Amino acid sequence: MRSLLPRIAAAVLGCALLSAPPASAGGEKSDPRPEPHYVPQTSDRQTSDGVQGEIATPMPRYLRGVTTTTVRAKWEVAPGVTYTRWSQHDARGPIRAHLLTVDLSTPGLALDYASPGLVRRTDQVSDILARHRAIAGVNGDFFDIGDTGAPLGLGQDRQMGFLHAPRGGWNSAFFLDAKGRPDIGYLPLKMSVLHRPNLAITNVNSPEIRPGGIGIYTKKWGPTSGYRVTGGQQQKVRMVRVVNQRVVEIKNKLTVNKHINGFLMIGRGEGAKRLAGLRKGSKVLLRGRLQGGPTMAITGNKFLILDGVVQVINDREMHPRTAIGIDRDTGEVLMLLIDGRQSFSRGYTMVELAELMQDLGADEALNLDGGGSSTMVARGPSGGMGVVNSPSDGVERMVANAIEVTYQAPR
Repeated sequence: MRSLLPRIAAAVLGCALLSAPPASAGGEKSDPRPEPHYVPQTSDRQTSDGVQGEIATPMPRYLRGVTTTTVRAKWEVAPGVTYTRWSQHDARGPIRAHLLTVDLSTPGLALDYASPGLVRRTDQVSDILARHRAIAGVNGDFFDIGDTGAPLGLGQDRQMGFLHAPRGGWNSAFFLDAKGRPDIGYLPLKMSVLHRPNLAITNVNSPEIRPGGIGIYTKKWGPTSGYRVTGGQQQKVRMVRVVNQRVVEIKNKLTVNKHINGFLMIGRGEGAKRLAGLRKGSKVLLRGRLQGGPTMAITGNKFLILDGVVQVINDREMHPRTAIGIDRDTGEVLMLLIDGRQSFSRGYTMVELAELMQDLGADEALNLDGGGSSTMVARGPSGGMGVVNSPSDGVERMVANAIEVTYQAPR
């Protein structure tokens, strides 16, 4: 495992010697290997909480002078997992950084999507990780804070299987492929109704169905959410319930807090019109999965780095940040968290986050939810689990999901 100290030293030296604008100044790029129907993620949403971040002093990296770095703590969480905390200071002010370095080639070590049990349920990261006896992890996707609580993007769990996804638009993901190898890229949902091509599925267990679309809701969602999933739209809405591949119920009104037996197809606008072709007893057979069949997947809102190139251009708003990346040279997965909205740590802009991930060795990186959601939990030197960063709310926030690291010693 490559030591973090040379990486930090190289980053500091780079800050001192740079004499040209960073690569990110060229503008944002989309995934260079998209599917034909690729929908670029256009959201500039910074955090789920929507809090306006402090605006950074306009100052390119090469003009910020020398960055001073002090490593404050470092320990082995488990074989193949290292936690490091350090402080940095440059012309924009101080930050505190936290890094989990995960070597997935270590026997007994695994990564997975972690949820509170239902898609629309929220919980604190420490409690989510405790469900599976994880030894470390970070908060995950952006979510529908204050309403359904559901993640905005997709989720695939190694044990629970496919959980939720939009067909496109919020599908920039970190995932483990069918062979368990980590990757970062765009993962569209491939789902259809067999022999009914007019019933295009746009969402599965999403906080809101796309206008004109058809959403699927299963028992993994939790109790029904009524018109929240149609953005409050109550006209031109249709619900079809399917049990054992047969339509058993059709309604023009949506229910609230009802257990889902079978699955629901909810149409909005044009989607409702298309569902009108179904009758009680009609056969409905769903076929679908995430493209490529990943064993684990979770989304963020923006690619920070693809093929070694910084993809973001926002160098204005500073927030607490969480990111995940892959070092192709070592095969390590890097989970980085920057504290923010506090006197000792101003937070980072998107560009700063991408540049630090690049300095740490990441060839691909994804921005996860930030703000008050940014939480890192790890087993400490004494063996106890705890929050190792300083959440900006002062306490752990209730979030939709997390990325967990588990370890089981080989026998």
